[in-house]
Amino acid sequence: MTKMKKLINNVILGDAFEIINEIDDNSIDLILTDPPYFLDKLDDKWSHDNVKKGKSSVGVVKNLPVGMKFTPKQSYNAYNWFYEISKKFIRVLKPGGWLISFSHPRLYHRFACAVEDSGFYLRDTFIWLYTQNQPKAFSLKHFLKTAEKELIDLLKVYKVPKIKSCFEPIIVAQKPPEGSLLENFKKYKVGLFNTSVKIGEEKFPANVLSTENINPIIDKYFLIEKPDKLEKGAFNDHPSVKPLKLCKFLIELSTVPGAIVLDPFMGSGTTILASILTGRKYIGIEINEHYYKIALERIKNIQIIKTAFEGNSILKEKQIKKALF
Repeated sequence: MTKMKKLINNVILGDAFEIINEIDDNSIDLILTDPPYFLDKLDDKWSHDNVKKGKSSVGVVKNLPVGMKFTPKQSYNAYNWFYEISKKFIRVLKPGGWLISFSHPRLYHRFACAVEDSGFYLRDTFIWLYTQNQPKAFSLKHFLKTAEKELIDLLKVYKVPKIKSCFEPIIVAQKPPEGSLLENFKKYKVGLFNTSVKIGEEKFPANVLSTENINPIIDKYFLIEKPDKLEKGAFNDHPSVKPLKLCKFLIELSTVPGAIVLDPFMGSGTTILASILTGRKYIGIEINEHYYKIALERIKNIQIIKTAFEGNSILKEKQIKKALF
């Protein structure tokens, strides 16, 4: 059995930079992933223990609450790191294959430039819209002396430049196709979008996505069903779990059944679960053993949930979710 055959429909504990070298050239249809953002503790060396204890990684400003740290180096470090891994991505993707990567509003430009500079075509930017987030701005008035009353009064409302973040950009990039898009699709069965995949009230796919009710107009055009609160599991303490329905939509939009989906930064395994539910093959890579074990547990449980999806029984699906999680 070749290395590639061993990887398909498997999840691997290890470093994506190393494991991806075992994947064949031109073999992957879609890379759907949520990489480290180089914010706070979440750089390429982040660990579960540091996250849990509130410790920071190298390269970020110390002694500030989570979400409030800033240094210009984050942007450059993110670019350099994602550029190197993107060169590996483009090798393993089929011509016309997709890289769909979650990102961060402040660092999106660096991630996008890294992808483009490595040889991808930037095809679009999807916006994941939400309202449930905590404001990160904080006041500086406690650094002033009591005599500076006028400035203290101003600093009650003038805070550090961090507003409430209510969207997440998603990079949509494509490996250059061979010939025309039609010629490429005939040969590799990838490179086009499945416009029968609907969002909102059966609307044509859009590059704005929402997984929560915001208002009737937005919900009508952009809403993907909000994930069940029990979806991620009581045992899952990963800090940035993505909704299963959202990943399922992105997979169905960009691939055909039987395609191979790679998530090199698997986390707790949502991309893998969505691949199983949509009849795609998968390869998952996760460097953190704690999250790797959570993904294994979720994959084990999702096999039962898959039966409910195939049977089109919403009631049964919910009952199984509640029983498992």
